[in-house]
Amino acid sequence: MPNPLPETETLLPLLVRIAEALERLAPPATGGVETDAADAFVWHTGPDRLDPVRTVNRVDLVLLQGIARQREILLENTRRFAAGLPANNALLWGARGMGKSSLVKAVHAAVVTERPGSLALVEIARDDIPTLPRLLGHLRESARRFVLFCDDLSFDGGDSTYKSLKAVLEGGIEGRPGNVVFYATSNRRHLMPRDMIENERATAINPGEAVEEKVSLSDRFGLWLGFHVCDQDTFFAMIEGYAAAHGLDVPVERLRAEAVEWSVTRGGRSGRVAWQFVQDLAGRLGRTLGPGA
Repeated sequence: MPNPLPETETLLPLLVRIAEALERLAPPATGGVETDAADAFVWHTGPDRLDPVRTVNRVDLVLLQGIARQREILLENTRRFAAGLPANNALLWGARGMGKSSLVKAVHAAVVTERPGSLALVEIARDDIPTLPRLLGHLRESARRFVLFCDDLSFDGGDSTYKSLKAVLEGGIEGRPGNVVFYATSNRRHLMPRDMIENERATAINPGEAVEEKVSLSDRFGLWLGFHVCDQDTFFAMIEGYAAAHGLDVPVERLRAEAVEWSVTRGGRSGRVAWQFVQDLAGRLGRTLGPGA
């Protein structure tokens, strides 16, 4: 004769234990994509989420020397965007260490100071470019406006990731949401190496059409802002500006002489080299510094 069914008092504790065990095995709940938690975020996937950045590593806009024209153009474009007006995607390209990424972060900070809460900066890694459509899906319905920022963007031979970016910037049925612009920095004006362009031209039946698809990616950026190696006067202005901002009281003649020696050992002049010199100088003087370039 079969055993009778367990009574409710016996079955209930068993079901509770099973439910608790399944809950322990389940992946932890995530906070999802929250767009109001901060003014800056980093995009991560697996699961999709925006991690808030409470303190952005940046320098003040006034300390960025030798890029006055680029600064004014990007600042004005970002101001219009934060005000709800049309604005362009921006490609900041050129010499290493000349303040491309620093300018993006500084401009964002300046605009947020003028219009608190109006604009969020979202950093996306180069390797996560294929997930852009998912990110835009999260941002599309938000009341906020967003600057998507990809630092050191470039594409090499055989890399088809650029197609995802190109479709997001201008193409596709949905296109880019009106509350999003895309700012990228790169050492390459066309986001691809010259030897890759030349190889495409040399092996193609129609050389012009062979590279058109890849080169046209940079055309999706309405603003092209070039950054070039600075001259010595600009380098001195950077050094002196940093030293004054951080209270490093050193005679100008000594400051310049040591800066020249430092730049020679580094093989060139740039905003990054200037900041590294100031870090070294502050260390020798026993002074502390805030975030740098």
